[in-house]
Amino acid sequence: MSAKEGPAAPVVLAGRDQWREWLCTNEDCSDGIWLMLAKKGVSSPTPLSYREALDEALCSGWIDGQRNGYDERTYLQRFTPRRARSLWSRRNVEIAERLAADGRLRPRGIAEIERARSDGRWDRAYPGQATAQPPDALRTALEAAPAAKAAFTRLARTERFSALLPLLTATNEDALERRVAHLISRLTPS
Repeated sequence: MSAKEGPAAPVVLAGRDQWREWLCTNEDCSDGIWLMLAKKGVSSPTPLSYREALDEALCSGWIDGQRNGYDERTYLQRFTPRRARSLWSRRNVEIAERLAADGRLRPRGIAEIERARSDGRWDRAYPGQATAQPPDALRTALEAAPAAKAAFTRLARTERFSALLPLLTATNEDALERRVAHLISRLTPS
């Protein structure tokens, strides 16, 4: 996305403190924003980094979403309130635990963590793209379907993670089996 095609009003803030203030004021009344973030080594028009922005978002029970390029110095990151049944990544669980230990969570962030712990989403947090491994059910199915295995092997890293995510987030064996079968059929040439 170029600067001309971006969201109508990306939010540009002077830094982490202003992002925290924005969240404190808007976390319960906004359905999300496009926040301008700095690329490495950039301090203007904002020095706010992704890590700083994500930390503050998690403190408020918000989550990061889609990322879009903007210009040579910045990009836009979508942040929204976490939905009631949204899944947690292991990375965000670890960050939230660090923020809790540091006493930085705000009431909405604490409530989102408590809800995730009580309904099991906390314990079912999925691995990130760098560490995700195919579940045994997929490995077995790929061994039985050489064409699907060849197609899976050719997937780029991001495509592979997109294919694995539904399997990694399955809540029971039946769901996992259905999702594996669906993936195998998608990978098998017709």
